[in-house]
Amino acid sequence: MARQEQLARWRLILGAESQPDFARMGAAPLSQEELLMDGALAAIYGGPGESFGAAGQGGGRGPSAPHIAKWLGDLRSLFDPEIVAVVQNDAIERKGLKQLLLEPELLEGLEPDMNLAATLLMLKDQIPKKSKESARRFIRKIVEQINRLLEEDVRRAVTAALNRRAHSPLPSAAAIDFPCTIRRNLHNYRPELGAIVPERVWFFDRSSRANRWHIILDIDQSGSMGPSIFYSSVMACILASMTAVRTHVVAFDTQIMDLTPLCADPVDLLFGFQMGGGTDIAKSVAYCQGLVEEPAKTIFFLISDLEEGGNRAALLRRLEELKGAGVTVVALLAIADGGKPYYDAQTAQRIAGMDIPCFACAPDRLPEMLERVLKGQDLAAFAAEERGRSAPSRAGQ
Repeated sequence: MARQEQLARWRLILGAESQPDFARMGAAPLSQEELLMDGALAAIYGGPGESFGAAGQGGGRGPSAPHIAKWLGDLRSLFDPEIVAVVQNDAIERKGLKQLLLEPELLEGLEPDMNLAATLLMLKDQIPKKSKESARRFIRKIVEQINRLLEEDVRRAVTAALNRRAHSPLPSAAAIDFPCTIRRNLHNYRPELGAIVPERVWFFDRSSRANRWHIILDIDQSGSMGPSIFYSSVMACILASMTAVRTHVVAFDTQIMDLTPLCADPVDLLFGFQMGGGTDIAKSVAYCQGLVEEPAKTIFFLISDLEEGGNRAALLRRLEELKGAGVTVVALLAIADGGKPYYDAQTAQRIAGMDIPCFACAPDRLPEMLERVLKGQDLAAFAAEERGRSAPSRAGQ
């Protein structure tokens, strides 16, 4: 990298107050584009006198929407999307701009970012009517990104795991299993007719829908759970749209909400969460125990950072009861910024010690994990792989 480029980068990092020092070092003046970058960064990282549209602002309660909209436009045109997302988050935290998320014209201009979307969900009860549709559109951008990542693979995983379908002796033309019927009657091929004359026809058993796998997602909705809630919600809606499985979605903090009726639309489901507050995991697991009808056909996912604010002994006892009854139990740890797991290490160790898989799963590997669970495969090797992929960020450490 050329010396002048290095000096310009350091000048942008250190801010306008460092300009005289860089001039003495022989640095060239910033270009027009670099000056725009400098102004956009100074609005967030500069001193008290530097902010959005300081000139002519007067009399308001903070930066006006037009100045912020221009700043967002400059930011998106000057920096890569990854940097835009970081600066937007810093703007929220450093400049007290949460109220700006509630302006519809600003929501339209924001770069899709899961952390911002989680912040918006936390503020949803304060969103004025004029901004509600813009807020939903912003959330939907994130949902569509996750859906593109997961949907095809989740459907393939479920189909691959549940490809043995039950048959029925009750005849129905609409329920004929043609591949099975042809395969089992190949020996009845008649060359003179150029056709198979079946001795028996196999039909799909439509009553087998009552014996579908039952998947229960028990999702912690505390403030640290933002990314996990998004991925869990999209996966829940994909599963709910499939007749091969039956899906329940439960959200909890110190209270419990059964969000299953909202699974038709992941945006509706996400807006059903009440992010923040305390945590009583044991209470929620007890509720989910009441949803189990056929333990051997039930998969229970506890999705949490495991920071139990209730009775930890009761939590461990109820998980053990579920497992002992024949339910397949999996604890998926919260995913924090950058995809790293965030969890209470002591509780996680206790759960793992009960021979219950307890690990954080990278979003792109959720379909593979689901397929393995549906096939009844041991998750120990898979969990070890996932633990090796990222260093943990453990609560309280």
